[in-house]
Order: sequence, then structure tokens, then C-alpha cells
Amino acid sequence: MASHDSISDMLTRIRNASEKRHATTSIPASRMCCSIAKVLREEGFIHAFNEEGEGFRKQLVLELRYTGKHKQPLIRTLQRVSRPGLRIYSNHRHLPKVLGGIGVAIISTSQGVMSDRTARKQGIGGEVLCYVY
Repeated sequence: MASHDSISDMLTRIRNASEKRHATTSIPASRMCCSIAKVLREEGFIHAFNEEGEGFRKQLVLELRYTGKHKQPLIRTLQRVSRPGLRIYSNHRHLPKVLGGIGVAIISTSQGVMSDRTARKQGIGGEVLCYVY
């Protein structure tokens, strides 16, 4: 099925896979999804990701992380902030702190996609894509 919002599609696939305790999930590959996956890996929410397939059938395969004896998902909530109908922008002084700094806001800046901490250190703002905690 065609999706017009690839970021929302990615977040929904990750959310569904983690609720069902799947080890991996596959997502249609795009540059934005790959950048978001890099931030999730850097922040420790996923083990790794790789690309499979060729051309327009390229898929990102994410290895999800779980904690504890009962495999509790490390990603508890994925919340889309900026969407195609309503873009949300923030300068570096007003970047959101998710759960007082425990969570991560993923920001799309002129320097690329990065976490809110990195954007705050570099002193740049941008579009707030989503919250992860």
C-alpha cells in the first residue's frame, strides 16, 4: 500500500513490531528513514539496521532492542510531531526536552537529521520530526 508520509509509516511499523516483541522489522527505504534509523542507533534505541534489496524495492531492516527478563521494549512511545499538514519548527533555544531529557526529539536541520541534544550543542534548530522514549 502506498504511503504519502514515510516517516509516520516508519514509526507505526516500529511501534507495532515492538508491541509484538519482534526481533526485526522492515521498512521501505528512503533517505529520511535511513537518517532517522541512524539517530535511533546512536541513541541506543535499536541494535543496528541494514538495507536489503535493490531499486525501488529496497528495504531497511531494523533490529529492535529489548530489556529485562520479560523482553520489555526499549522504545515505549513513538510520537509524530511535525506532519505534512502542519509542520512544526523550533529554533535552538526552544528545542523540546522529551521527558526532561530521558527521551529524544529527532530534528531535521540544515546539517542533517539529528537528536535534540546534538542540535542544541551545535546551536541550530529545525523541523521537529518525532519524539522517542
